[in-house]
Amino acid sequence: MEPVVRVPTLPGVPFRIPPQLDGLRRLAYNLWWTWHPGARVLFSRLDGAAWARYRNPVPLLEGPVPWSELLDNPDLLAEYQSILREFDAYLANGSDHWFQRHHATALNGPIAYFCAEYGFHESLGIYSGGLGVLAGDHMKTASDMALPFVGVGLLYRKGYFRQTIDADGHQEHAYPDYDLNRLPLLRASDPSGDALRVTVPLPGRDLTVAVWVAQVGRVPVLLLDTDVPENSAADRPITHILYVRGREMRLHQELVLGVGGVRAIRALGLAPAVWHLNEGHSALLLAERARELVATGTGLEEALEQVRQSSVFTIHTPVAAGNERFEADLVRRIAGPLLDGDGRPSTGGVPVARVLELGRGVDDDHNVFDMTAFSLRQTIGANAVSQLHSQTANATWKGVIKQPILGITNGVHAPTWVGRAMAELYRRYLEADLDDLDPQSERRRFWERLSRVPDAELWRAHQRQKLELAIFARGRLRNQFARHGEAPAVLEELDRALDPDILTIGFARRFATYKRAALIFSDMDRLARLLWDTERPVQVVFAGKAHPADRPGQRVIQEIFTRSRSPELRGRVFIVEDYDMRVARFLVHGVDVWLNNPRRPLEASGTSGMKAAQNGVINASVLDGWWDEGWTGDNGWAIGGRDMNSDEGAQDWADAQDLYRILESEVIPRYYQRDRAGVPRGWTEMMRNSISSTIWRFSTTRMLHEYTEQLYLPAAGAAATASDADVGRRRRETIVTEAG
Repeated sequence: MEPVVRVPTLPGVPFRIPPQLDGLRRLAYNLWWTWHPGARVLFSRLDGAAWARYRNPVPLLEGPVPWSELLDNPDLLAEYQSILREFDAYLANGSDHWFQRHHATALNGPIAYFCAEYGFHESLGIYSGGLGVLAGDHMKTASDMALPFVGVGLLYRKGYFRQTIDADGHQEHAYPDYDLNRLPLLRASDPSGDALRVTVPLPGRDLTVAVWVAQVGRVPVLLLDTDVPENSAADRPITHILYVRGREMRLHQELVLGVGGVRAIRALGLAPAVWHLNEGHSALLLAERARELVATGTGLEEALEQVRQSSVFTIHTPVAAGNERFEADLVRRIAGPLLDGDGRPSTGGVPVARVLELGRGVDDDHNVFDMTAFSLRQTIGANAVSQLHSQTANATWKGVIKQPILGITNGVHAPTWVGRAMAELYRRYLEADLDDLDPQSERRRFWERLSRVPDAELWRAHQRQKLELAIFARGRLRNQFARHGEAPAVLEELDRALDPDILTIGFARRFATYKRAALIFSDMDRLARLLWDTERPVQVVFAGKAHPADRPGQRVIQEIFTRSRSPELRGRVFIVEDYDMRVARFLVHGVDVWLNNPRRPLEASGTSGMKAAQNGVINASVLDGWWDEGWTGDNGWAIGGRDMNSDEGAQDWADAQDLYRILESEVIPRYYQRDRAGVPRGWTEMMRNSISSTIWRFSTTRMLHEYTEQLYLPAAGAAATASDADVGRRRRETIVTEAG
């Protein structure tokens, strides 16, 4: 089918752009610029101060850009035309890409992908962490591969919280208030050319939902917004905050995502061939689609089966808190009227009692609606996000699933996450195109030719990215400590923080307690000796947030901050506040070692280590999630083993001792062993192995190949067969009736 799903939109901000540069308008409202550095450089050249402030072309173009000066700059005009040609060529068609070459006729509609959060870029703060960033990478790769896709999510006007850490190490929370007209988003339009709105029935009223579009290359992502004048003051905040704490408000959000998302797709005239639920937050879309069928005369069980045949589900966590559950009485009260059809036959009805029955968890508790259990029962295929997670998920959900949960290991979008210095190195020596990875093409398998890159050049590119990390982190730390009231002498010391010549370990992720962020502090004396060795020093940089409701996770942050300011570790341990995609990029580009030490098997996948590895950073990790299959013995280090001790304290101590052993006997000696030119050739060898073992195997391109062939195409085929059978049955019934 056509590789591009088209969603009509209303015009955005009326920029006063000269006709010679009018293409900037199209470029600003397509998030293609988020993974094409040339486009970002172009915007920064228009107004460097505005770009540094916003990192978003919409408010930049809205401001006082010196257009007359720019029009007199031939170099900038040539760069503009080159970038615009590249952009237009990218959008023109996708016939030469993998999906169109191999499966162009396999789908009779797009794939509709539902997720509660999307991480496209730090300027659009509608994500919290790994789930959202993965969803953003999924959309970017679907665009690169010319897969017919449409995404659905929620537009959080206050996003996820911005983190600050006070002078005592306490995490503080602040929620921004986004002006949607200054974001790279456009309103979807209906057939009459007006702003598209859909309604979601709630008890006693209809909720109006506005539909915005984030255009991600070729892929439109519909973002639903309840903060519109038609709604009451009590309903407008439903979509304000990502992962709001209140359970009733959370259920309202998930009702809007699932039901409102289906209705937005219908209003746009789209007919998806496959519906993909990325986590259980959107599970009520399954009930809404069944309700639609019942309204047309389909029997309830047949409707549920038809929906199941065209739906697939990805489960992301083995941790109980990550699987959404609601009290059954709450579901009856909030969603019951919609599901039951309000007693109106024309609206159809899927009895809430049947939905609750399908949503019983493995504990068979009649008082709880488990969104994961409902999603597993009501989809034809499901996957976990690593091979180890697949084993865990099948064991956890064996009382619910009818068929095994597949293992499709996560990946990352290399054009987004590989730093400029490394990407330039790949292009210069290997003719690598990170937008178009393909193991079936010898030319595109550049990861097999990494030996062509001289050690000195590989090391130089890494050191450049490491310097960029140091400069960025110093600025962040200086602002942080100035807010704490630290003396000028302390702020001046930060000019020497994160010395690029020192072995640097990075740890950045959500601060859930099972991730054991503070494990490296298990033996303070031993750690201090490592960090302050005069010949071979080490430094550690942390970043990450804990959910506002996660008090234990916040205490971990406080512990790390306190350790970082202690006399033993001060100047060698740092924690950078307000972890977001920008901070993540600097870290995965610039540290030497990526540390990850969760309690096995609680890390479903993890993707930050993949991003680091594709930049030549070397992983030191517990054999959990993706690293359980990614570790090859020569591309990094494995902490501990695969056998686990039921005594968590004993396991923590054993893993800490192994971490210290690895650092002392393997990591530090290899890093500091240099040739006469100062190049650590043993280290650069491991850097090559890190890159070559991950750049394809843990890419979202490989991931989408597997989603397509293991989930999407089988579901599309099953749905088509079910539909054909249904048409045949209805035709037979008509013939029998007429004959009678």
